Amino acid sequence: MPVGGQAVIEGVMMMNGDRLAVAVRRQSDDRIVVEDLPSRRRFKRLSEIPFIRGIFNLYDMLSTGIRALNLSAELALEEEEEDFGTKEAVFVTSIALLVAVGGFVMLPVWLTNQLGGAVEGNPLLFNLVEGGVRIGLFLLYLLSISQLRDIRRVFQYHGAEHKSVYAYENDRKLVAEEAQGFSTLHPRCGTAFLMIVLVVAILVFSLVGDPSLPIKILSRVLLLPVVAGISYEILRFSGAHAEAPWLKPLIWPGLLLQKITTKEPSKKQLEVALAALRRVVEEEEE
Repeated sequence: MPVGGQAVIEGVMMMNGDRLAVAVRRQSDDRIVVEDLPSRRRFKRLSEIPFIRGIFNLYDMLSTGIRALNLSAELALEEEEEDFGTKEAVFVTSIALLVAVGGFVMLPVWLTNQLGGAVEGNPLLFNLVEGGVRIGLFLLYLLSISQLRDIRRVFQYHGAEHKSVYAYENDRKLVAEEAQGFSTLHPRCGTAFLMIVLVVAILVFSLVGDPSLPIKILSRVLLLPVVAGISYEILRFSGAHAEAPWLKPLIWPGLLLQKITTKEPSKKQLEVALAALRRVVEEEEE
C-alpha cells in the first residue's frame, strides 16, 4: 500500500498501511511532537473490492482525517482532547457529507435548471453546464479559503507532505535537505481525486437523461457512490502509472488544482512532515 497522508493543524498525518502517525510543531516550545494514531479501519474486506472499495475507503479517510485533526489540535495547542469515538466520527462525517452534497451536488442542478429553455430538453447540454457550474463553485470555494492565513499554513503543510512522500518514493534520506527539491504536486493527492469526481460526475449523471428537477436531484444523490467508486479506481490507476506519457494530459487537471491546495513549505514545516513519515516507515528502514 502506498504511503500518504494529509495536512492537519500545525502538522501532518502520515499513513503506511495500518500505521498512522501525527506530527506537529508545538506552539509553546517550537518542538516537534509525534504521536501514533490508532487505526480504525472498519471495512477491510470491502475496501479491497474494485469499484466498491472507493466508497468505504472514502469514509475511512474522512473519519481518520477528523481524528487526526482532533489529535493535532491537542498536540499543537496543548488542549485537552475529548474522546472522539465512533458516534462522533459518524456525526461529523455525516455533517460534512451533507454540506458537500448540498453545495456541490444539489445547488449546481438547481442553478442550471434556472436557465430554463436554454438547456431544457437537451440532457447533454444540461449536464455539461451543470458540471461547469459545479467545477466553478468548487474553484471559487478553494480560492476563497486559500486567502485565509490559517488555511494557507495548512496548504503549506500539504505541500510538505507531498515533498516528503516523493523523497520516500525515490529512496532519498528522509531529511529536509533531500526532500526540499521535490514538487508540491502529487498525482495521488486527494485534491486530484476531487477533480476526477467532478469530471466523472458529468459522465455518470448524463445517463439519467432529462427528468424533472426533483428526479434530477435525487438521481445525483443516489449515483454518488457510483461516481466515488469509479473515481477511486481512476485515481489508483493514474497514481500507479503517473509516468505514462499518454496519461499525463489526464492527470494534469488534478495537478493544476493542487496549485491552489498546496503551497511551498518552510524547512521547519518540512521537518514536521518528515518526522511523521519516519514514524510510519521506521520498521521498514531497520
